[in-house]
Amino acid sequence: MKAILALADGTTFEGESFGVAGETIGEIVFNTSMTGYQEILTDPSYKGQIVTMTYPLIGNYGWNKFDTESAKPQVEGLIVREYSQHHSNWRSEGNLGDYLIEHGIIGIHGIDTRALTKRLRTNGVMEGTISTENLKSELLVKKAQKFGGIEGQDLVKKVTCTSIYKWENPTKKKHRVVAIDFGIKHNILRMLQKHHCESLIVPAKTSADEILAMDPDGIFLSNGPGDPDAIDYGIKTIRSLIGKKPIFGICLGHQLMSLAIGAKTFKLKFGHRGANHPVQDIDTKQIEITSQNHGFCVDIDSLPNSAKITHINLNDQTLEGIELTDSPTFSVQYHPEASPGPHDASHLFQKFSDLMSKDYA
Repeated sequence: MKAILALADGTTFEGESFGVAGETIGEIVFNTSMTGYQEILTDPSYKGQIVTMTYPLIGNYGWNKFDTESAKPQVEGLIVREYSQHHSNWRSEGNLGDYLIEHGIIGIHGIDTRALTKRLRTNGVMEGTISTENLKSELLVKKAQKFGGIEGQDLVKKVTCTSIYKWENPTKKKHRVVAIDFGIKHNILRMLQKHHCESLIVPAKTSADEILAMDPDGIFLSNGPGDPDAIDYGIKTIRSLIGKKPIFGICLGHQLMSLAIGAKTFKLKFGHRGANHPVQDIDTKQIEITSQNHGFCVDIDSLPNSAKITHINLNDQTLEGIELTDSPTFSVQYHPEASPGPHDASHLFQKFSDLMSKDYA
């Protein structure tokens, strides 16, 4: 079935559909990972976005129930150069196209994803429309232009859990962690479990008093989608929690923690999305190859004196991690749970465990 991708700047691409028929609108972004498309599809941080895969062949190992990062795909659409209908993997349970159809996701393939990615790198991420129903390019461009983007939108409310739940118990319980769900990935919870943490996951609007009443050993601030400035309730809660318990934040959790201490955030031109981003630890000078997915970033120059810079992105020198000098609190912009990608940064979960083992009374 013919499909059209139309960008807000007037650029259009013709291709073929391999998901459900219909129409979708979102912010067009690109991811440089060679594998891990199922993890990308199900990452709640992609809510509101249509993902372009820069690796040309997608779908060759199908899908399975073990590699999901949430209960269902969260992207608004998927763009690939060549979709492989024929899949081969010992864990595979079906092809990618059927998986998209099952969950109501529109996919388009057969377009020049290299040209699309170069346009996004040059002009910045922009809104776009994919349609199999309306093939009038001018109308689709206008719809993309009217979308308005994700800045100022609270997308967390669309992906956070609706009630408190517990993740699987670790074999040897050592700590109790309350994880604030701004759009948490399953592999973060698996990593906490691996480090002997019992995790209680709470909705994003859970108050600081409610969290502290659960008597956690530590508090985790999860990843999530959209503009951190729009999550005012999360910023307020985190501000009330700092200094009360050890805190570890990842991605959006890092941004919200930074806003809570008085820093500012800004939107990157085309974001960091992929499994191959070099980050340097300022103290050790060690370089970690990290998995990343974010379109906003904390402004280094806005950090207060209480925040120590711990990690820097070697591609563009943007902030990748901080820790507070006056409380057991730290956060990183990248994803140390590393799925997909290397495991260079997984030691940060041990750092969190060590903080929870200390007596701060």
